[in-house]
Amino acid sequence: MPLTLLQKLEILADAAKYDASCVSSGGEKRRAGKGIGSVTGQGICHAFTPDGRCVSLLKVLLTNFCMYDCVYCVSRRSSNVPRARFSVDEVVKLTLDLYRRNCIEGLFLSSGIVRSADDTMADLVRVAKALREEHGFRGYIHLKTIPGASAELLNEAGLYADRLSMNVELPAEAALEKLAPEKSAADIKRGLARTRAQIEAFSEPARAGRAGPPRFAPAGQSTQMVVGADMSSDRDILRASSRLYASYALQRVYYSAFSPTGHPSAGLPDEPTPLLREHRLYQADWLLRFYEFSLPEVEEAMPGGMLDLSIDPKLAWALAHRDAFPVDVNRASREMLLRVPGLGTRAVDRIVASRRYATLRMGELARLTGSIQRIRPFVVTPDWRPGGLLEAERLKQRFTPKPRQLSLAL
Repeated sequence: MPLTLLQKLEILADAAKYDASCVSSGGEKRRAGKGIGSVTGQGICHAFTPDGRCVSLLKVLLTNFCMYDCVYCVSRRSSNVPRARFSVDEVVKLTLDLYRRNCIEGLFLSSGIVRSADDTMADLVRVAKALREEHGFRGYIHLKTIPGASAELLNEAGLYADRLSMNVELPAEAALEKLAPEKSAADIKRGLARTRAQIEAFSEPARAGRAGPPRFAPAGQSTQMVVGADMSSDRDILRASSRLYASYALQRVYYSAFSPTGHPSAGLPDEPTPLLREHRLYQADWLLRFYEFSLPEVEEAMPGGMLDLSIDPKLAWALAHRDAFPVDVNRASREMLLRVPGLGTRAVDRIVASRRYATLRMGELARLTGSIQRIRPFVVTPDWRPGGLLEAERLKQRFTPKPRQLSLAL
């Protein structure tokens, strides 16, 4: 008996949960009144936007049928999971209906690969094109592009989607060859490079007297890699991410902790990767992108090539460089303030701006940062100096989460 639309949604929304690439910060704002779905363009996938809002999405696969047999993927060819497939019209209808009911603010659409990369990519593009051109949809659209699809289809996808992404799958090409031998690292690199080239080409300023180029994936592109499916260390993963950021101007690299699919394989771990490892990788990624840390600096806090799960990587670096602290908040450089555990980028910018007009004491520091308990051992003000340099091990014990908190995170 044919599946109902609701049954398809249950299967394909569940299959999509393994894809973590679903943040829309950086999307283009569209003017209200110019079509349905005219929201801020700042977020989908039940993600927290930069302004703190939690926004929603329709996050589904077009189909979980797949011609590939990647051993880490629940939708692989040999898996015995329930299968379903949406038509283009069904995805369009679901998106519009759910938006009108105020259930979603955008669409995240990926797919298993059936028949060929071009056939699947063409269907994804048809969904986005129908929403934009036939229904005037102005909500956020994120399309997962297909490695090996033609340049023409990738170029068309960027004209309708706010963000494009293509998964590199695994940190090491050798692991991709072993666990997903039917996929091509060369195809993935080629697809990422093409999208970067198009984004850069369409972002060129307009010449005098001429209209500017049309928008092309204004929220950029991203990628995702599975963590823990192979033997790559955290050092290997961060090195791979750094190369991806540099080579393809990515907005984000997403990390997805490996989860067993229910079909044991000799090439895969029996246990899931701790979610806390995924979280620590995101924190280290943040240090590289926003806190002016170099990759060698982050690696200094990774003995054995793995991030400490008990404390965040910024604190780990500070404990490994205890001689660099405490720092004088009224004199230290912005670069050094960014290395103080407990100080975020906004707090540091407020400190740098405020100290131009007055000497900061602990009271002012508390108002600028919100909380000073984590900061106190690492800073000096006119009315505060730590009572001697605390030993790194004692500081680690002080800031390590309690066993119950740590178990919940794991």
